[in-house]
Amino acid sequence: MIPRYTPADFADLWTSDKRFKVWLDVELAACEAMERAGLVPEGVAARIRAKDLKLDADRIDTIERTVKHDVIAFLTHVEELAGEDARWLHRGMTSSDVLDSSLAILMAEAVDKLLLRTDALLAALGKRAREHAETPMIGRSHGMFAEPVTMGIVLAGHYAEMKRGRERLALARKAIAYGKIAGAVGTYAHLSPEIEREALAKLGLEPEPLATQVVPRDRHAEVFTACGLLAAAIERFATNVRHWQRSDVGEAEEAFTAGQKGSSAMPHKRNPILSENLCGLARVVRAAVTPALENIVLWHERDISHSSMERMMVPDVTTTMAFMLDRTKSLVEGLVVYPQNLQRSLDRAGDLFFSEGLLLALVEAGMARQEAYVWVQRNAMKAWRGEGTLQSNVLADSDITAKLSKERIDTCFDLHHVLRFASVMVERALAS
Repeated sequence: MIPRYTPADFADLWTSDKRFKVWLDVELAACEAMERAGLVPEGVAARIRAKDLKLDADRIDTIERTVKHDVIAFLTHVEELAGEDARWLHRGMTSSDVLDSSLAILMAEAVDKLLLRTDALLAALGKRAREHAETPMIGRSHGMFAEPVTMGIVLAGHYAEMKRGRERLALARKAIAYGKIAGAVGTYAHLSPEIEREALAKLGLEPEPLATQVVPRDRHAEVFTACGLLAAAIERFATNVRHWQRSDVGEAEEAFTAGQKGSSAMPHKRNPILSENLCGLARVVRAAVTPALENIVLWHERDISHSSMERMMVPDVTTTMAFMLDRTKSLVEGLVVYPQNLQRSLDRAGDLFFSEGLLLALVEAGMARQEAYVWVQRNAMKAWRGEGTLQSNVLADSDITAKLSKERIDTCFDLHHVLRFASVMVERALAS
């Protein structure tokens, strides 16, 4: 996490102060459940809560430099502040009970924030897709002119992909909201499943059905993977914007605000800096997916090979993802579309993109498909070389005119017919 890419709410979420506060919440919830089970004297948790402890992250760090254990350092500091009652905290628990349960709380909160941002991005994409549902543009395959689409169809395709990303993120939110308060190797040797269930319920978590010393890391990997897929969806959109903004394309571009400068050397430049930034950040998010998968494989009941990765990448990935969603929403809202340049690209393609309709008309007239393909292709290649248009070449081809009337040929070159389902496609994508 660096300030440049850190939204304010995520800066607050991943502070040491917030982490230690949640640790204390976990300890007190467990303590209250143990009180009701008769394992801890009544009123311990209430008395500690009443003291409104002001945890000092620097003090905890100082203690940790001696004890070399973060949870012990935390508990030592709580004892300094809470006094004798603190001896009942952490009864029968292990560090992972605190660490994994609190991490689940924080990750769930992070994903909730990401879901809200994804909803805002989807709303922006949906609005622009409807706006340009019938704005024709040339489609491309292999980077080459293919057949016409509309800008709305393209944007609706990105909407559908982002929507799938949201659905995966929502599933990951459900998967990560599991904790454990089950003791050293998860056997409840000095606790009980009921104590765990009661404490976790107060924290908004479900108990892990069968924890070892840790909550299994496939849950965490699911969050990282969902973020990786959503980041890839954003990068695909950003890559399209980068192409559209190229000087030799000019079909759409990022908003260029008053006072903005594109180059330190060339005053004329208007660069797709937001899109390029998003492509770079997507690599950061995706880079965490493989380590997250590798974290699943731990030795026996636990080891801590996962811990160092999570300390770095859970805050980094969720924060970067939040920044990306905010930036993509802004990019979509400000995207400047140039219908005249979209039409220019269609014109540059000539009428070659009507070749499939002509092929099908010949097949319907009784020709074998491959023979019809040869007839259409020979006229298309003449047009490709600058020798007339496809339509004029076809009308001069006696083989084709013997099969198709001029009126039938004319219907094969109707752009409105080709794009007649554009609005239907957009609405279907948005409704999904």
